[in-house]
Amino acid sequence: MTTTDASALTLVLIPACAVAAPLLADRAQRWLAVPTVVFEIVLGVLIGPDVLGWAEVDDLVDALSEFGLAMLMFLAGYEIDFARLRGGPLKRAVLAWLVSVAVALGAGALINRDPLNGAFAGLVLTTTALGTILPILRDSGTLPTPFGSMTMATGAVGEFGPIIAIAVLLSGNTPVRSAVILAAFAVLTAAAVAYARRPRPAWISRLIGRTLRTSGQFAVRMVILVLAVMVGAAIWLSLDMLLGAFTAGIISRLLLADVAEAEEEVIEAKLEGVGFGFLVPIFFVVSGMNFDLDALLSDPGTLLLVPVFLVLYAAVRGVPAALLAPAGLTGRDRVALGLFGSTALPLVVVITTIEVEAGHLPSSTAAALVGAGMLSVLLFPLLAQRVRGQASPPPPPEGRPRVRAESW
Repeated sequence: MTTTDASALTLVLIPACAVAAPLLADRAQRWLAVPTVVFEIVLGVLIGPDVLGWAEVDDLVDALSEFGLAMLMFLAGYEIDFARLRGGPLKRAVLAWLVSVAVALGAGALINRDPLNGAFAGLVLTTTALGTILPILRDSGTLPTPFGSMTMATGAVGEFGPIIAIAVLLSGNTPVRSAVILAAFAVLTAAAVAYARRPRPAWISRLIGRTLRTSGQFAVRMVILVLAVMVGAAIWLSLDMLLGAFTAGIISRLLLADVAEAEEEVIEAKLEGVGFGFLVPIFFVVSGMNFDLDALLSDPGTLLLVPVFLVLYAAVRGVPAALLAPAGLTGRDRVALGLFGSTALPLVVVITTIEVEAGHLPSSTAAALVGAGMLSVLLFPLLAQRVRGQASPPPPPEGRPRVRAESW
């Protein structure tokens, strides 16, 4: 097969995997709630070089995957409503994450003797898959409760904290320079947030409404511009694009805050269509294609790391979250909070992909971390539901959901 033929086949196989993933997730739903992202990664492994060898990653596929990563981080920032997390839940979640970081750095040092590589490996253990646990909380009606607020805060910090950390570690700057650069980015973000919170002129609202279902699509184009500006600013300041994309999501949510609810739902649907319908699945399928299955299976020691990392996710991330939970939560709620907080996969894929490409993490260790992450999204939410007395996931509510399990 020529290079051109292989590239053409890859461009067909990737969207085919993206279509097959939700179909498989729907069929598996009768036995176990499996996030679509797991099937996207597994199908990517299947068509990749370590199994069938049908698909390969060329420059075009790699560029599309990078766009998918940026859109994934943008939508993650867009989904988080920080206004609901002010006060005790956010403070406790930040403290628990800092404890997790301290423990994770020690665990990373044991995993890898190189301090930098160990820091990267440890950082993966501090993440939380907010998009996986939020639908469960919403559908069960526990999101407005103290337990729901605490779990949401834990997930939000488990996304935002690692993104900040990876941006600093990958910059290659000294601590002082990194602090100055982050401060400059924070000032830029604060200015953007302040502008986004201002009331919109009437003509902008009218333009959004007029172009909502035309080729103009002013609102969507405005949001894409915000994404481009923040990603460009992050790159210009020698920060990772993840930080810029995540911040763009937060700013865009504020920009659309005063849009009519019906119009906002249409805009969100369009953004999710571009992200979860097109770009984000490409990133996860390509991540599966890059998954080093051979390194994972050829070495029994590496394969043994999968359950070890699974336990570490619970110990490093879950235990501090449970111990630092508010006194009003029951023992069952504390255990469930720890299990929900230990659920990790999307950022594990993101961080390990970056680390392997930068030469900071062996591909075999990255494969074990991702494998443990896939097990965490399968097991931990189910265990948390059982601990809280829910034998099975609740049925989806009527109407359009605000957050979807398959988004992450």
